[in-house]
Amino acid sequence: MIAYLSGGMENAKNEGADWRNEMRTWLKENLGHDVIDPVLESEKMVISNDAENYRDWKTTDPQKFKKFVRILINQDLRAVIGKADYLIVLWDESILYGGGTHGEVTMAYWVDRPVFLINQLPVDKLSAWISSCSTETFDSFDALKDALLKEYKK
Repeated sequence: MIAYLSGGMENAKNEGADWRNEMRTWLKENLGHDVIDPVLESEKMVISNDAENYRDWKTTDPQKFKKFVRILINQDLRAVIGKADYLIVLWDESILYGGGTHGEVTMAYWVDRPVFLINQLPVDKLSAWISSCSTETFDSFDALKDALLKEYKK
């Protein structure tokens, strides 16, 4: 099984790498599942496209920026649609000014991938769209882990 780890990057502390690292280790040790980590996948694309300063391009070269970000978008959506068996999504304040997580959740729903959402926003602030695209919603990683063990531990 392969989990795609979705959540804020552009506006997240350390691009959201910390929770993804912890989740990757837990999934491998407890379920034997692999992960697709968009933080790591994006880093590979940055290196292979000589785009270490791509965030600067947003203001210095908007067309170059857009062209590169589309490479990242395509990579992420292809993984959600064609490689992942399910998504784990951290829904927190870091996603409010981005768009990738919204798109990934919607695409996963559209192609019938389970979406396990950890909501860290007040319930009344959780998007009805995102909530409805989610298979299950949790208020903590511990609650998610309990559910994953019940669902996938054989």
